Amino acid sequence: MKTTRMNSFQVIGIKVRTTNENMQAAKDIPALWEQFMTNNIFEKIPNKENNDVYAIYTNYESDYTGAYDMIIGCKVYNLNEVPSEMSALEIPETSYQEFTAEGKLNDNIVYNKWMEIWQSELNREYKADFEIYPENVVPTENTKVPIYISVR
Repeated sequence: MKTTRMNSFQVIGIKVRTTNENMQAAKDIPALWEQFMTNNIFEKIPNKENNDVYAIYTNYESDYTGAYDMIIGCKVYNLNEVPSEMSALEIPETSYQEFTAEGKLNDNIVYNKWMEIWQSELNREYKADFEIYPENVVPTENTKVPIYISVR
């Protein structure tokens, strides 16, 4: 784990409000990914900086046990053109603790890493946390997914 200071950046994507209570996020998050893939949202996002996909957790009600927004989308050059069915977000400049989920996505590597993060003693900010899925990632092949947790 290392701490990194990141500049602010902007994202456009689709959003859901969810919570980890009663395993609600375990229903909402896969449904949002399904919507992202099925409706070809990636292709509809304007002004993409690259082809990585970001999964962002933000607008926390309290901590990881409360409600929060999840946005799946792409980093963009600007927010001048946001499709009506999508949400836009600016991630503020802050410090992040970097984790890496390694292995096959189908083996729940990202969820398992989150379980580890939730049990850690991080001094979290609960501003915006995110995962970056590399371009053309294949769920059945080994990959690395960086996870950034905003910290004080």
